[in-house]
Amino acid sequence: MCMAHKSCVSEADSAAAAAALFAWGANSYGQLGLGHKEDVLLPQRLSNFCEPGCIKSVTGGGGHSAAVTGRKAKPSSLLVAKNQGKTCALYITSIGSGNVDVILQRGSPWTAGVLIIISNIRRSSLLPPFMCLVCCILLLYDCPDGGSLFVCGLNKDGQLGLGHTEDVLCFTICKPLLGCPIRQVACGWDFTIMLTVSGSVFQWGTGLASSGRRLCAGQTLPLFLTAKEPSRVMGLEDSTAVCVVAGSDHSASLTDTGELYVWGRNKHGQLASLAAFLLLPQRIDARCFQDEKVTAVWSGWTHLVAQTETGKVFTWGRADYGQLGRRLESPEGQKPHKQDSQLTFWRPQSSVSLPLCCLTGAAKISCGSEHNLAVISDKCFSWGWNEHGMCGDGTESNVWTPSPVQALQSPSRILLVGCGAGHSLALCQLPALSEPCQDVKVIYTLQADTGNPESQNGMNKERNRKERQSVTSTQSNSDRTRNEGP
Repeated sequence: MCMAHKSCVSEADSAAAAAALFAWGANSYGQLGLGHKEDVLLPQRLSNFCEPGCIKSVTGGGGHSAAVTGRKAKPSSLLVAKNQGKTCALYITSIGSGNVDVILQRGSPWTAGVLIIISNIRRSSLLPPFMCLVCCILLLYDCPDGGSLFVCGLNKDGQLGLGHTEDVLCFTICKPLLGCPIRQVACGWDFTIMLTVSGSVFQWGTGLASSGRRLCAGQTLPLFLTAKEPSRVMGLEDSTAVCVVAGSDHSASLTDTGELYVWGRNKHGQLASLAAFLLLPQRIDARCFQDEKVTAVWSGWTHLVAQTETGKVFTWGRADYGQLGRRLESPEGQKPHKQDSQLTFWRPQSSVSLPLCCLTGAAKISCGSEHNLAVISDKCFSWGWNEHGMCGDGTESNVWTPSPVQALQSPSRILLVGCGAGHSLALCQLPALSEPCQDVKVIYTLQADTGNPESQNGMNKERNRKERQSVTSTQSNSDRTRNEGP
């Protein structure tokens, strides 16, 4: 279902450029924040649940979304942080139906919060069977003690780090980490990975242990794969991490020297290795990135995206939904690969990191479960899984190469993008309006050659629907005028 929206801005807002949040894709639980539960195949503007210009980041889970604001804004539901009677500078506002009640002890000495949620408690029909709630993590930072970690949710594999396997229904402080200065937390399917301010990496949760034992028979599993409390990841002691990411069954860590380490299950080649499972972190050879340093990394459920120092963007991992932004060269997904110029063997092409020239210089990137968004020259590009219209091209067909989201074309300027498992969010800077209450129009026209007939048909249907509505509205006004008389 394709939907459009127009809004009217006030005279005060018309003097300067305004920001607006758009959402599209899967909406079974109302995660788009549009007031209904129908999928939306084209970006639709949300009503201002807070001041859009305050939004600093947007993200989504399996059936919900969250927006983080950076200054005083009008919050709607999930969390309003207060400390000693003063409202904090950072809010988290839920716009989905799968809200999580945040229960904290009164008087907790914290000043800001970042919420990381993977998915809904209820299994969603729009996701593969293995995708449901993993856990919820609330990271509170800027605290006198250096930060605290609050956790709740599914805990059958000890992924909450509490030392037991009982599910937790309310946010509970992770006592083993009290006093530990935390920089970042990421959640996998049944494990959690954490980065400290000093650059150390910890992991916990036993979900990967069974795969590790089966695929690495006879080898001893490291403690961090079997721990129910935070355990330091072995093999990274001589490096300083600056970022960690998690997929459904893999982890990755980026160092301050631009090296990328990966470990976990390698079913879809997401570890850029021939091994079926990596028990310990393994550095991806710099040659995979054309001998450039990696400056940023993102992860979907089974694929990874990395950007290097010159702005090049590389993708590798699972490719059957188009999530790599390129098609495999052969039906078997295999191609010959040489190692040390001596041994030639067959290597899954999906495990070979290759650059996507069209994404060079991308300012922002976000990965959903199997789709992606990127900001290039202030424009939004999408590619990958599109069953619920999360690529925003008006169709439900997978998008195999990064393509501009035509509905968000100029003069709108993309500020932020965020992905849920099957939906997308984008914060746009709209052009300044010269007249009060002038309509802000979202452009749905396509360029002459889009290379996607289905996308063109989707846009045409939307345009025809709007034209029919306009004609009907005009006729209704005329009939009303005739009936009311002079």
